[in-house]
Amino acid sequence: MESASRDHETALNINTDIVKQMLVQFLKDQTHNAGFQKAVLGLSGGVDSAVSAYLCAEALGKENVLAVLLPHKSSSPHSMKDAQGVVRQLGIKSETVDISAMVDAYCDERKITDNVRRGNIMARMRMIVLYDISARERALVIGTSNKTELMVGYGTLYGDTACAINPLGDLYKTQIWQLAEKLGVPQQIIDKKPTADLWEGQTDEGEIGFTYSQLDSLLYHLIDERRTDKELTELGFESEFIQKVKSLIQKNQFKRRPSIIAKVSYRTVNVDFRYVRDWGI
Repeated sequence: MESASRDHETALNINTDIVKQMLVQFLKDQTHNAGFQKAVLGLSGGVDSAVSAYLCAEALGKENVLAVLLPHKSSSPHSMKDAQGVVRQLGIKSETVDISAMVDAYCDERKITDNVRRGNIMARMRMIVLYDISARERALVIGTSNKTELMVGYGTLYGDTACAINPLGDLYKTQIWQLAEKLGVPQQIIDKKPTADLWEGQTDEGEIGFTYSQLDSLLYHLIDERRTDKELTELGFESEFIQKVKSLIQKNQFKRRPSIIAKVSYRTVNVDFRYVRDWGI
């Protein structure tokens, strides 16, 4: 499996100049078409949110981007330091909202000690804060979830996956790292081990069970090239790995689509009422 990942890494290489240009224009168009001028995003100190911040600053102007730092008392101080470094480098506005009291009040009252449940609560509390600030600022919430996370369901529904528009959702994690290099994201952010920083010692790859390199290589051939299981095996991927990833994709489809609405009329939202261009968007 590892040899297959190494052999196929080049397939994931992107033209960072073109991708940067596309995503900057995407942010401009989608923000302005929706009637907004400003963006707000949660800045964690990780590479994904840093890339979103850099793209927003270029697309909308640094004066129109607000980064919100949302630490919990269990958060790594290194994450805060890295996030603050991005704010300084970009010259964007920022504010810090400590979510410890909000999260702990609920978890203590409900006696929630399970790390996953607490992590989901933290992710959703951060999004509550972001959307409240977006209403105050009349700004769109910008997403930071990448394609790898979306495909395997590594994200909290109505938490870190919530947003108005997402510039990163069609880029695998390894491609995010490439784009980060192009944008000038600080090297220590690019190099550090990815983590949602939800509890001490938590890492993305530890929770998912595979490295991003392994996952992205398989996902590219499976999703983008629509390879069969037989073809994937011939490319060097182990059958057990293929089935585990396919199972994750299938089980997490509900996270990738809007809520399913029962159809009782002639035109139903997200069923046969989808033509937003007809309404000037």
